[in-house]
Amino acid sequence: MEYKTFKKMGISPSMLGYGCMRLPLLKDGKIDEPEAERLLDTAIAAGVTYIDTAYPYHDGDSEPFVGRVLKKYDRSSFYLATKLPIWKLESAADARQIFEEQLLRLDVDYVDFYLLHALDQSKWDKILELGILDVVDELKAQGKIRHLGFSFHDQYSVFETIISYRDWDFCQIQLNYMDTDVQAGLKGYRLAEQLKIPMIIMEPIKGGTLAKLPSDLEEIFRASTPSASISSWALRWVGSHSNVKVILSGMSTYDQVIDNLKTFDQFKPLSTDELAVVDHVASTIKSRQKNGCTACQYCMPCPFGVNIPRNFQYWNEGSMYQNESRLKRYFAMGSEKAEFCQECGLCETMCPQGIQIRRDLKQLVSEINAL
Repeated sequence: MEYKTFKKMGISPSMLGYGCMRLPLLKDGKIDEPEAERLLDTAIAAGVTYIDTAYPYHDGDSEPFVGRVLKKYDRSSFYLATKLPIWKLESAADARQIFEEQLLRLDVDYVDFYLLHALDQSKWDKILELGILDVVDELKAQGKIRHLGFSFHDQYSVFETIISYRDWDFCQIQLNYMDTDVQAGLKGYRLAEQLKIPMIIMEPIKGGTLAKLPSDLEEIFRASTPSASISSWALRWVGSHSNVKVILSGMSTYDQVIDNLKTFDQFKPLSTDELAVVDHVASTIKSRQKNGCTACQYCMPCPFGVNIPRNFQYWNEGSMYQNESRLKRYFAMGSEKAEFCQECGLCETMCPQGIQIRRDLKQLVSEINAL
C-alpha cells in the first residue's frame, strides 16, 4: 500500500481511502453488514488506514456501522474521517450536539479528520453567521478533532473564498480526468497546492462512470496496458498530482476492493505517454457532448418549470458515455422534463454560452421518444 505524508501534520495515511457512502446493500436498501465488513476488513488487512464516512450516509446508518467494524482494531491504527452536516444546523449549539452524537455513533473519543460537509456559498455564509468555526476550533483544542477541513461542491470563486479564509489542515474536492473544470477543478487544486493545503479527492472515478467506458475507448486503454483495469487509469491520473494525499473510493463489491488495492500496491504515477492516452480518451468523450451546457443556471428558473440544466446533463452524459440508462433518468424528472417547454425563449436571452436551448430541448425529446 502506498502512503503519502501530510507534512505539517506529521502523519502518513494510506493513499487509498475507503469511502463508506456506497457500501453493499440488502434488498431492503439497508447495509449488507456482513459483506460490507468483509470488504472493509480486506482493505484494512492490505494496508488501508483512511476510513471516510459522514452523518447522512446510508440514511444515517454508515457511521454506526463503521464504528462497530473499527472497534476490533487498535484506535491508533487507522484515521477516521466524518463530516458535520451544515444543512442541519440552526445554532452553534447544534454543531456541538451533532458532533457529540457522532462520537457516540462511531464509538470513539476523537475524529482524526473532521470536515465541514459539502460547502457551497450558502453553507459557508451559515457557518460564519452561526460561529461554527469557533465551535470546531474549540473541539480541536480539546483533542476531539485532530485535523479540520472541508469538502466542497460549488464554483471555483466560492472555493477560493473558503480556502483562503484560514489555514485549513486539508480540503476535499471532486476531481477526475473528466471534471477538470467542474466545481473547484484543477484550478482549485493548484490554489490549494500554492497555499500548501493538502488535498483529499472524492469521485476519482466519477461515481463509477470512469470504470466502464464505451468499448472503443476501453480499447485505447487496453492497447496501452492490456492488464490494467479501466478504473485504475482514473485513479492513477488523480494520484499523479503530488498534492493529492488520499484518494477516496466508494467500494461496494469485493472485486472493486481487490482491483483498487492492486492499483495502490506500489503505486506508479502516469508516465508522459500514459497521460497522453488519458487526454485522448477524455477529449474523445467530450467531443460526443450534445451541447456546451455548463450548468451555470443563468437560464433558470424556467417560467414553465423545466429544469434546463438537468435535462441537458442527462442528454450530454447519455451521449458522451454512450449509456442509454443515463439518458433514461429523464423519465424520473416529472414536470421538469424538456417536453414541457413552451418555447418562450426567455432562457436563450440569459445563456452565456449562446446555446439554442429551445432547439436542443426539442431534439432531446425527439431522441427520448425514439428509445
